[in-house]
Amino acid sequence: MKKQDRLDRLTAMISERGIVHLKDAARALDVSEMTIRRDIAAETGRFAFIGGHIMPAQAVEPEQPYELASASDRHASAKERASAQALPHIRAEDTLFIDCGSTMMHLADLLPVDMPLTVCCYALNIAERLARKPNVRLIMLGGVYHPASASFSGAAALQTLDELGLNVAFLSAAGLDEGRGATCEHFHEAEIKKKAMAVAARSILILDDSKLGRIRPAFFAPLDGFDAIYTESGLYAPDENGA
Repeated sequence: MKKQDRLDRLTAMISERGIVHLKDAARALDVSEMTIRRDIAAETGRFAFIGGHIMPAQAVEPEQPYELASASDRHASAKERASAQALPHIRAEDTLFIDCGSTMMHLADLLPVDMPLTVCCYALNIAERLARKPNVRLIMLGGVYHPASASFSGAAALQTLDELGLNVAFLSAAGLDEGRGATCEHFHEAEIKKKAMAVAARSILILDDSKLGRIRPAFFAPLDGFDAIYTESGLYAPDENGA
């Protein structure tokens, strides 16, 4: 089958289903997954490939410059209320992971001052808040600094997470879609989020309602990868919210 024929058939499959997994596309077209990857790589205006799934390019919001300073001012009250919903998951003496992002700033601020905790993070704005808590033992993951999200990344950060016993990982997301799951703006963040979820006993996602139904560039977890998801409206249920 010629490349153009494969692309036309793939387009027809996506039109019918909305989203097609790479494995399903390769099986239907009787070619390797690498062939499909090469085909769609040259068709960025036609297809998008996120987390092993192929979808129309227009289904993914155009990536816009993301600056933490501006994000922290948007939906601030909703982010604080969403963070408050997740507080019952925290117990004294727990070891926590707190993700980067403006929502997590509110969670860090809401941690009880008198509760002894060990908290691991990888963002300067989160660490600065945690450092004010007299009963928090802070673990800061290092690496290469990314100014847009005030965060760090690197192999050493992932190794440190492997060495921790995390009771709860609190995650943030820039988008949550019922079909595609949780996505974020920056690819370096996705790697750390995945590792934290892999080693934590429980994973809790916190985001405001404005993120529901959105898909951002970097996939990191399906909906069922979280033990609970909270927004300012309470515990999130996909069938009720229709993300």
